[in-house]
Amino acid sequence: MNKAIVGKKVGMTQVFTTEGKLIPVTVVSVEPNVVTQIKTTEKEGYDAIQLGFDTITEKRSNKPEIGHAKKANTEPKRFLKEIRGVDTNDYTLGQVIDASIFEAGEIVDVTGISKGKGFQGVIKRYNQSRGPMGHGSQYHRGVGSLGTMRPMHVLKGKKLPGQMGNVKSTVQNLEIVAVDLENNIILIKGNVPGPKKGLVQIRTAVKKPSQKNDAADLITYQKESNEVIEEAVEAPVEQVEEKSE
Repeated sequence: MNKAIVGKKVGMTQVFTTEGKLIPVTVVSVEPNVVTQIKTTEKEGYDAIQLGFDTITEKRSNKPEIGHAKKANTEPKRFLKEIRGVDTNDYTLGQVIDASIFEAGEIVDVTGISKGKGFQGVIKRYNQSRGPMGHGSQYHRGVGSLGTMRPMHVLKGKKLPGQMGNVKSTVQNLEIVAVDLENNIILIKGNVPGPKKGLVQIRTAVKKPSQKNDAADLITYQKESNEVIEEAVEAPVEQVEEKSE
């Protein structure tokens, strides 16, 4: 079954396995999503579900948004994302979806809006090489040739300076390292698109929908620190007699 959830990118960190292996991970906060709409082939022409994320007050919503949320018996949401390619029979209107739908070892695709880099030249935008910086050269960081004499215009698709980043991007076949249900957090191996606090969509991998790796046995520092504290509390306290001078 194809699964999906919407969350916010918190940042990157690293975790260690019991074997001493370091794993770089991206921390994604996935507060419970609500199914705010179910689209069917008979009515809309395709199957999809709409997920609502990040609750807001009615004061910050307009009447259509409030009415749309009341149909799902929930509060207005800041973000609404449509997920296609799912079996609508597995979902009901108003259903709450949390991080428990995923398990450690599953392979997922993560979609988000990449970081905007502004207006950039071809060297940074497309990794082209620059010209000589000395010896009388007048070509340094320019575009270079724009084409031949014919057809007397720049061909479509020519790599030129322009806006870099700030586009929808998907990173495929990432592994879920751990799922923290208590804090609504998913740890994903590697990096995902977008800046911190950016909205990301986690869904079942298109190319590897049924693949699941063995979950890594991670070191839990909280557990070990608690054991150290308990040992320190239970240890006998040595009484030191003060010597009178």
